[in-house]
Amino acid sequence: MQDINYNHLRYFWQVAHDGNLTRTAQRLNLSQSAVSVQIRKLEDRLGHALFERRGRQLVLTEAGRIALDHADTIFGAGQDLMAVLARTGTPRQVLRVGALATLSRNFQIEFLRPLLGQPDIELVLRSGTLSELMSGLETLGLDVVLTSRVPAPDAMSRFIVHALSDQPVSVVGTPARVAGAADLRDLLAAHPVIVPTVETPLRAGFDMLCARLGVEPVLAAEVDDIAMMRLLAREDIGLAVLPPIAVKNELASGMLTEAAHDIGLSETFHAVTIRRQFPNPLLARLLASEV
Repeated sequence: MQDINYNHLRYFWQVAHDGNLTRTAQRLNLSQSAVSVQIRKLEDRLGHALFERRGRQLVLTEAGRIALDHADTIFGAGQDLMAVLARTGTPRQVLRVGALATLSRNFQIEFLRPLLGQPDIELVLRSGTLSELMSGLETLGLDVVLTSRVPAPDAMSRFIVHALSDQPVSVVGTPARVAGAADLRDLLAAHPVIVPTVETPLRAGFDMLCARLGVEPVLAAEVDDIAMMRLLAREDIGLAVLPPIAVKNELASGMLTEAAHDIGLSETFHAVTIRRQFPNPLLARLLASEV
């Protein structure tokens, strides 16, 4: 199989971003036909049309949108390569952060706080499943992944896991719900509960706690997103089992309150990186601030 011609890809990439063949040709000081030939050769190589004409406009086909996504990654990586190896870079530094979709937004903000508001720093934030994020880390599309679930250890893995914070987990609810229960068993028996989904370590710990107390809680909701658990607790559909950091603003305002009972559960937040010859220098600042 022949390799792709990156000159052809670059012409396509520039036309796709300009949205106009004539404009690109003028900017490159080439004829329209010359640019068209380069794009046609790329289409022949890929076996798909990348543009379709609608009147005088060029519109990306589905294959064209896929090709543009890859071209953005390829040429963006080339620019990063020149910046990193030359140590000249651009006036703005970029840190690409992936976070488990279910992770507390408040925790993410606290981790990133040393870089927030810096005029020369751009943060690119992505969320997804653990497998998606680990893949992004391996392909260097991400510099760090924030997660409460660490990847399984592997003898061939290049992942490095940094434990950042061990957050206690509480039962949280509106003041009216939390007040008056003599003990934890009475509290959980008296109110519906908002819990994480069954595949999470936190849910397993909560189920064991209920079994130990002899309580069969009524589940108001099973949720795979801490941000949604926070909103449901605010709507007062039940008590929520989550780290207080996830609802720190609501706790501070008095909208929600923590039950005084220690449930003996915690959630550990991690930063996962990968061994790299040229690690992102911004990352060292964040990890150092967590020590």
